[in-house]
Amino acid sequence: MTTEQSARPALRLPPLHPDGEGAASCSTDNPASRVIREILSRVGDKWSLLVIGLLHDGPLRFTEIQRRVDGISHRMLTQTLRSLQRDGLVSRTSYAEIPPRVEYAVTPLGRSLSEPAIALAAWAAEHHRTILDARAEFDGDEA
Repeated sequence: MTTEQSARPALRLPPLHPDGEGAASCSTDNPASRVIREILSRVGDKWSLLVIGLLHDGPLRFTEIQRRVDGISHRMLTQTLRSLQRDGLVSRTSYAEIPPRVEYAVTPLGRSLSEPAIALAAWAAEHHRTILDARAEFDGDEA
């Protein structure tokens, strides 16, 4: 560790909730911390935010979601949609038609997540070049 790193102040997280509950939300002292960590893990996984972002503009069928999410397997999309549905972020509607039709849509809860997720994606798009430059500089220091 360099002197510069050790001189940095500790990171202080802002309150996560208006009632003043902050970083302690994820503390092992908080009985809800396990659920909070599970939720953060869900929304931070590789596919969930992509699927929620796609559904932000309207319902889609399974095959359309799979076509738009590059690299996701049938099995992984099924698992992701089920988990998002279980968490109340996505709804599944079956239509009694021949052939059967199923659509997935973001719920109001999922929409409340999609707005910050889209903002995060915009941040990544805005800063990706700076991050790539930082990686190249770091990797050059390691060589």
